[in-house]
Amino acid sequence: MRRHSCFIFLFCGIFLPGILGFPQTNTSIDCDSLLPNYEAEPQTSAPPYIIAVSFDNFEPGNEIQVTLEALQDVGFKGFNLQAREIEGDVPVGTFKITDPNTKGLECHNMTNSAVSHANSNVKQKVTTTWLAPQDVKDLQFIATVVQDLDKFWVGIQSKTLTPMRSESVNGTGKSKRKVCFKCIC
Repeated sequence: MRRHSCFIFLFCGIFLPGILGFPQTNTSIDCDSLLPNYEAEPQTSAPPYIIAVSFDNFEPGNEIQVTLEALQDVGFKGFNLQAREIEGDVPVGTFKITDPNTKGLECHNMTNSAVSHANSNVKQKVTTTWLAPQDVKDLQFIATVVQDLDKFWVGIQSKTLTPMRSESVNGTGKSKRKVCFKCIC
């Protein structure tokens, strides 16, 4: 009888968290397809989440604040967020991990090229900082957001960010270049 009690306790400890809610460990979202690693179909309705960015333009080395937020009180348990060029399918740039609910991921052999959930707690909003790399074209932030095991949205996009073409830029993404006009009368 004691042997059966140990087995039941072990079974419940291993399998019950995954059955009752978002799995605590070994849940990931693929870097390329942005699909979760379990069998379910993505939602086709409009996502109740948005990706907001702090600037529309950037230069290499700029830091862009990126926020993934629920529009309603639905919250989310998991996510994968990346920056991708408009015509690209691989992450560009890197993320600084500043929110305790987030962790960096390595995609395509680049550390922190994506950011994901660090736990399965319900979140209303997460914020991270993206560092712009050299030689990048127009891009968007793209995300998969998992509300629960049955509901997730793939391909949520931010507005388009455009690289600036100036030679001198400060940390705000605005040019420091001054324009002088000489008027001869």
